[in-house]
Amino acid sequence: MPAPEINFCRRCGASMVPGIPPMEDRERAMCPSCDYIDYVNPVNVVGTVPVWDDGTGQLKILLCRRAIEPRLGFWTLPAGFLEVGETCEDGAWRETWEESGAQVEMQGLYAVLDVVQAAQVHLFYRARIVEANGLQPGPETLENRFVTVEEIPWDEIAFSSVRWVLQAWVRDAKRGSFGVHAETITWELLSGPHPDAAES
Repeated sequence: MPAPEINFCRRCGASMVPGIPPMEDRERAMCPSCDYIDYVNPVNVVGTVPVWDDGTGQLKILLCRRAIEPRLGFWTLPAGFLEVGETCEDGAWRETWEESGAQVEMQGLYAVLDVVQAAQVHLFYRARIVEANGLQPGPETLENRFVTVEEIPWDEIAFSSVRWVLQAWVRDAKRGSFGVHAETITWELLSGPHPDAAES
């Protein structure tokens, strides 16, 4: 994903020009009037893998069906953009609450995904759902659904990063051990194999 074109200085309003600042190695948008340099950096997306133990020993994952574009109508894990003033964990908790109404207990970082083509970094946390009753889908969610591993709608998962996290979670759940994962995500992974097709 190309960096957005910066036409005007956000400090003084003058027209920006492309250039390589001193002691740097790449082109930036630079202001010839006030010398402001506009740096475009990746944004952070934070979310959770919220899991409910119904007491039978069978864990269920909470999915959200998107009410907005992109990928309207597809299923995802609760996630969204980190806000200024939040820790990554706080942001992941908030997004889970906003999109599902679920109260969760955070259980630590689970996956760090570089989504270079979208200029994003995705951070997902494991989370235990404290109370499964009374879920309230937020304005960005059409409905929430608890699914077992066998019920995950792989062909209807909204984003490649979410698909990758779910695949990793399935493998870890089968092993009975959850680690911390890191990966670079590409668009091609959206049509990748079902997690049972190959172990890695």
